[in-house]
Amino acid sequence: MKASKLISTRSVTTKLMTTASIGALLFGLSAAAQADNWRYAHEEYEGDVQDVFAYAFKEYIEENSDHSVQVYRFGELGESDDIMEQTQNGILQFVNQSPGFTGSLIPEAQIFFIPYLLPTDEETVLTFFDESKAINEMFPELYAEQGLELLKMYPEGEMVVTTDEPISSPDDMNNKKIRTMTNPLLSETYDAFGATPTPLPWGEVYGGLQTGIIDGQENPIFWIESGGLYEVSPHLTFTGHGWFTTAMMANQDFYDGLSDEDKELVREASDAAYDHTIEHIKGLADEALAKIQEASDEVTVTRLDEDQIQAFRDRAPQVEEAFLEMTGDKGAELLEQFKADLEAVTNE
Repeated sequence: MKASKLISTRSVTTKLMTTASIGALLFGLSAAAQADNWRYAHEEYEGDVQDVFAYAFKEYIEENSDHSVQVYRFGELGESDDIMEQTQNGILQFVNQSPGFTGSLIPEAQIFFIPYLLPTDEETVLTFFDESKAINEMFPELYAEQGLELLKMYPEGEMVVTTDEPISSPDDMNNKKIRTMTNPLLSETYDAFGATPTPLPWGEVYGGLQTGIIDGQENPIFWIESGGLYEVSPHLTFTGHGWFTTAMMANQDFYDGLSDEDKELVREASDAAYDHTIEHIKGLADEALAKIQEASDEVTVTRLDEDQIQAFRDRAPQVEEAFLEMTGDKGAELLEQFKADLEAVTNE
């Protein structure tokens, strides 16, 4: 009787333990099934601004969920056009791409390449990106038309031109082959400046400068430093004509398929990454320039004065006209709002 009772008790205990173990296993499998590994590619090198943003996003996601984020840097999955195609096809969940490349897909995104539209003052630019209706309300609709959920647009730094000789006027640009992204409006800008715009993939820029295929290029100063471009293109000119802007987005089908909780998580992670990155870029240009000047005695730095800048600014209207021809009514509406937003932050 006692033995039978003991066996029966052990049997019940074993059964309960087995049930509990299976339950725990199933719970673990369920949790594992809900935890995804999201793939995120950007256009820059380790430690550059887009990389800082991507890793801040990754950190927030992984600290606040069971999901993980795999970040791919420049070249690991191809050039900018490649990673955009992979995102649209759903191979990547997230991508960071400059409007310089997105311009062929979303013509209105080329607005950032109208020279002298954005001010060069860092504080004003940052306020503009925070408060602009054009950026925070109108752009998401344009990206959605291409199957993309725009999560953040943010500035990376003032554009600086590097060349084989010092530049101080549009005349100095004559016949200079300046590398541009595959962006019609950027080509229009350098054509207006008197140069010969020469589209070239980013991976070929250093070699192109070294061999004389191109005579110059433009980029934020931190890219010029991290990519070593000053080594083969040592004359830096601050023309004051614009800021490099980028955008972080998701495949829209992927985003729409997320739970409300995960959508909120992605939005919060994007906000956190944006705040972190904006703090990161403050003073970044000065640090990068100091590193360049310390590394090379051949580097010259030209900061155009107001009269010199005006000579370039006088050529901007033809670029704005080209933008309106390329984008029609949508572009006109966006440009009008863009200017209104800029005026609002300038007068604050």
